[in-house]
Amino acid sequence: MNKILAIFILAIFLFAGESINAQSKKELRKQKKAERLKAAELADNPSPVLIVPQKPDVPVGLKRKVAIARFSNETLYGKGVFYTKENDPLEKMSTDILSSKLAQSGKFILLERSDDFDADSNYGFKKEDLLGVDYIIVGSVSEFGRKDETDTKLLSRSREQFAIATVNIRLIDVKTGQIIYGEEGSGQSSTQNKTSFGVGSTASYDTSINDQAISAAISKLIDNIINKLTDSPWKSFILDKDGETYFIAGGKSQGIKIGDVFDVEKKGRQIKNPQTGGMISLPGTNIAKITVIQLLDSPIPNNELSICVISEGTINEVEYSNLIVKENEN
Repeated sequence: MNKILAIFILAIFLFAGESINAQSKKELRKQKKAERLKAAELADNPSPVLIVPQKPDVPVGLKRKVAIARFSNETLYGKGVFYTKENDPLEKMSTDILSSKLAQSGKFILLERSDDFDADSNYGFKKEDLLGVDYIIVGSVSEFGRKDETDTKLLSRSREQFAIATVNIRLIDVKTGQIIYGEEGSGQSSTQNKTSFGVGSTASYDTSINDQAISAAISKLIDNIINKLTDSPWKSFILDKDGETYFIAGGKSQGIKIGDVFDVEKKGRQIKNPQTGGMISLPGTNIAKITVIQLLDSPIPNNELSICVISEGTINEVEYSNLIVKENEN
């Protein structure tokens, strides 16, 4: 009796398996048929191709020449027994971060003070290095500090390290010596480590957050700095004349291209302000337009030249120091 029952149950299972298998094959055939019909429909009516327009390269315009003086460290951080101003970690760190952020904008030719600078010269630059430079950036780290916060519980322990920095930046017009912009920015960075039941990460003194705190402080100022540096029109100067052609300072590295047109402006006269004793320059007068016909390259951006011809107006000035070549804003 038991054998008969076992055979009966086995037969039921086999029948059910065959039924399921047949059903699966039937569903598979239906799926393949639907796919063939869909493929045929797409062949007769292809889907429209979506064309995504490429974003055009945004021109950065003519590049300004900017000199970055080494930051000064006005805090007590790092000023131990073996401290020397030439190797101050905050000074070099701040200068490098600012240079990197300005370089990423692609709008400037940057000049940094050399390590063997003359402290009595123009913020550490030689006079000839500042030829054609529009602005000098001077900065200082006015606040820098570290703190640790530790939280110890019965079965766990956490430690958080903080770095806090404040930087001050000033922009100085090379030609007038006036401070045209100044601002202060603060930033902080932290890192945290936790252990539970003796398991987890531990860390000693983390120096990486020093860079991050100063970078955060400078990042808060960088947009305003870039906007201020590019507020006024790009300027250059006529260096010499040969026949009907004129040589102006600047070339390919500053974004000048053959066919560019520039205004030539005669400087306005200067008058003295009796209240301050300072000299005020009156607005100049546009006397001509010149067009670039050739670029003279050089490995050193300061030695690049552009050859131009007059396309409108006349230049009767013999003393070229009275003339300014300006970006055509039309």
